[in-house]
Amino acid sequence: MFNALQNPLALLGRLLMAYLFLPAGLAKISGFDYMTQYVASAGLPAPALGVVIAIVVEVIGGAALVLGLGTRLAALVLAVFTVVAAVAFHPYWSVPAESQMIVSLLFNKNIAIAGGLLVLAAFGGGAWSLEAKRTAK
Repeated sequence: MFNALQNPLALLGRLLMAYLFLPAGLAKISGFDYMTQYVASAGLPAPALGVVIAIVVEVIGGAALVLGLGTRLAALVLAVFTVVAAVAFHPYWSVPAESQMIVSLLFNKNIAIAGGLLVLAAFGGGAWSLEAKRTAK
């Protein structure tokens, strides 16, 4: 049963992962000033550069997942990006006790997303991807 579902599930998984990154990257473009201030408030160096990097990673990575083109590399880059974002923006270990639960949930959500992305990096985008169509020719 699962063999018959492998390709539709791979496509759905890619689309759901892209649903997180592509809109977030596009929103950072229109909210560039706000995002730069947010990154600066986290104490990270070169906040404007950081936002530009986030936009590039999220938009290009998200589009790659939608298309299934360069899926493994995109998923790997997005996984690293997601872990870095978790550590930089959801440091539950350094917030007051009353905030730890929600920040811990956000941190763990990012870690779980990175895990899903690593599975995509390991197995690729499936037969319903542009890269599969290119290699079949």
